[in-house]
Amino acid sequence: MATKRTKEILALLDEKYTREYKCYLNYENPGQLLIATMLSAQCTDARVNVVTKDLFQRYDTMEKFAQADLRELEQDIKPTGFYHNKAKNIIGCAQRLVNEYGGEVPSDLEALVSLPGVGRKTANVIRGNILHEPSVVVDTHVKRISRRLGLTREEDPVKIEKDLMKVLPREHWILYNIQIITFGRQICFARSPKCEECFLTKYCSEYKKR
Repeated sequence: MATKRTKEILALLDEKYTREYKCYLNYENPGQLLIATMLSAQCTDARVNVVTKDLFQRYDTMEKFAQADLRELEQDIKPTGFYHNKAKNIIGCAQRLVNEYGGEVPSDLEALVSLPGVGRKTANVIRGNILHEPSVVVDTHVKRISRRLGLTREEDPVKIEKDLMKVLPREHWILYNIQIITFGRQICFARSPKCEECFLTKYCSEYKKR
């Protein structure tokens, strides 16, 4: 149940960033979004988009990812970092999708998180952007800023997800992710946030300590 305070925060986010649905990863189908989201771990979306521009031309079906040579795929995705694990998981994930789901990405949360390299964050990105299923994606920005705004005190992403699902209106779950990620990239940095430009200082525990 959203409190008056939470509703005020959401209204200010809507006013600043609108209620437009945006995804910062480039993709043309659910399979591409799944791969791009896996690559985005510990990497910026901008860098992932540079890599996937050529990657999705070379591997234009899930079957091609499933049959990829591990060493070659590692080199193809090397700029995204942690490329050995990512390449191994992408091939394993693609093989499961081809063998068990006809190359399609399942919509069920449990099925998604059972895939190699797919955690709740990646699964919720898919569910939110492709299926428009209300979901809360806890990335580094959402974790940091939700704590600063007092919407959770937890450190564990799964517990933060559950807290946010309790305090945010269901219809605002996906929007909150999009707005907070933008806010975190533009204003509310982990270090040296631009508090002088912030429109949420009234609600921020960090600002009150300054």
